[in-house]
Amino acid sequence: MGNPLNIEQFLIQFFTSHHCEIQKQEAGKMTVQLTIDMDKALMNRPFYWQYVESTGNIGKPKQLTFITDPEKADEGEWIHFGSPRLEQIYQYLSKTSKFIHLYENVEVMNNTMLQPWLLTNICIMYEGKQKKEELLSIGLNLINGTFLFDMMQRLEKIQLKPKISNHCYTISPLIKVKSGLLRIESYVESYVNNMEHQWALESIQLLKEETMMIHHFYEDSEEETDMNKEIEEVTARLQPQITFDIINGGILYLTENFST
Repeated sequence: MGNPLNIEQFLIQFFTSHHCEIQKQEAGKMTVQLTIDMDKALMNRPFYWQYVESTGNIGKPKQLTFITDPEKADEGEWIHFGSPRLEQIYQYLSKTSKFIHLYENVEVMNNTMLQPWLLTNICIMYEGKQKKEELLSIGLNLINGTFLFDMMQRLEKIQLKPKISNHCYTISPLIKVKSGLLRIESYVESYVNNMEHQWALESIQLLKEETMMIHHFYEDSEEETDMNKEIEEVTARLQPQITFDIINGGILYLTENFST
């Protein structure tokens, strides 16, 4: 399987796809000029925009500097897996771009076939002693079943648009979307199962230790209800679990040589 999508790649793809200019970029740091729509979506300034629009003035969207290197955290807004800003972006995508339908933009004179691909951008959540998230971008060819595990990185090299190009035609998928999603789910589960999960073993050990401490604390007490409540709370906090969610995805019609 290919490398997971890192935060910087995700942010670049998100903001450029929403017409925001990446004004500066260096290792662990990037400055983004928001559009009006992105400012309204992310900056929580409803009164500012209401005032600007009611007076007929031109509003000034914010410029943000995002930090992905903890050593530079004081140089801007530190964004990381689990941070409020990243969760806000996930929520925005879930509401506005859950499922897209786009075509590769090509200039051809002869009839050109476009094949259907199922794109899924997936967030894997690891919860236990520590919490972390991981992004995967997976593409599945709905004709021949080919998998690509760095789909968003590959899509950066081509141009997509909502209407099919002249002289192009599409073919119907042989693999249904529902079946494709099940295949992708199976691959994600395989990916997770093949990883080392030392964090989970540490979480289980810590859970045992804290449960024993609670039992010891209540051994001379008759407050069994309170003890059970504390055990439930520590179990909910430390019991390791892995879940994943599709942030967004879509059907893309791409040329036959896209995956080569």
